[in-house]
Amino acid sequence: MSLSKLFVSALLISACQPTLAQEQRETSKPAAVYHIPFQLTAYNNMSVQAVLNKKDTVHLMFHTAASAVTLIEVTTQRLNSLHFEGTDTVKSWGGASNFSRFSRNNVLQIGQMEWTGVPIGENKNSGQFTDGKFGTDLFQNKVIEIDFEKGVIKVLAALPANTRKYEKLKLTFDNDMLFLEAECQIGKATFKNKFLIHSGYAGAILFDDKFASETNIGENLPIISTKELKDSYGNVLKTQKAILPTLKIGNAALSDVPVGFFQGAIGRQKMSVMGGDILKRFNIIIDAQREYVYLKPNKLAKQKYTDI
Repeated sequence: MSLSKLFVSALLISACQPTLAQEQRETSKPAAVYHIPFQLTAYNNMSVQAVLNKKDTVHLMFHTAASAVTLIEVTTQRLNSLHFEGTDTVKSWGGASNFSRFSRNNVLQIGQMEWTGVPIGENKNSGQFTDGKFGTDLFQNKVIEIDFEKGVIKVLAALPANTRKYEKLKLTFDNDMLFLEAECQIGKATFKNKFLIHSGYAGAILFDDKFASETNIGENLPIISTKELKDSYGNVLKTQKAILPTLKIGNAALSDVPVGFFQGAIGRQKMSVMGGDILKRFNIIIDAQREYVYLKPNKLAKQKYTDI
């Protein structure tokens, strides 16, 4: 795949989401557990089939760092049930202001779940082979279980009994985003860092500018390539890739992990990211209060890292 086609879902902070009035409500039939099947794409994204306004079928990426439903421009052109009512100004990590059309009142069905009054924004890019994305806000006050081995997301009212088989780790929940601490071996030293759990990012690890500068990653880790990233609005940034000897998440240690960092633009990348190439190696349970995450290494844990 050419560098110009390396699309990464936008690393958005809350201020970067379309500022649409949140009047949506869940209208699913009551159930103890909702099952949402997904396909893990070659780009480490979870692609979920959804139905919009009971008419149009789309494939949406489950994006753990997003708090809005969005669709890409090439998809909205073919949809009959979606009607835009105006534009909003949003910002992405790759550039300044971008204009996004929005639609305020839609019905969305994903698996066994349904929501009405769903606002939908429009942007240029999503994960490969998907029409857009949705985030954890649809599952407010519910437990989210992601089983990468079975390809299913479970949405539950309470923690399942099998959490005793998982390692329980503290989360930081800030502006609808989930952060997890991990340890990084850089040179002869080990550094702790907080990572945004970002299933929309196809790669393994992307370091924030401050951490990369303070740990002198460019000098202490072997650089293996330079690539381009595009955000959801088409802005391009160049990232360097290096190999991290050890990444430790709780008691789980991953070896020879590919990591990215931006060269130059200090202060632009404000948060480190843990992407799909790491997340897929664990079965994951996120509690309803977003205080703890439960991790268990799965059969993908030893899989070769994706070269994207």
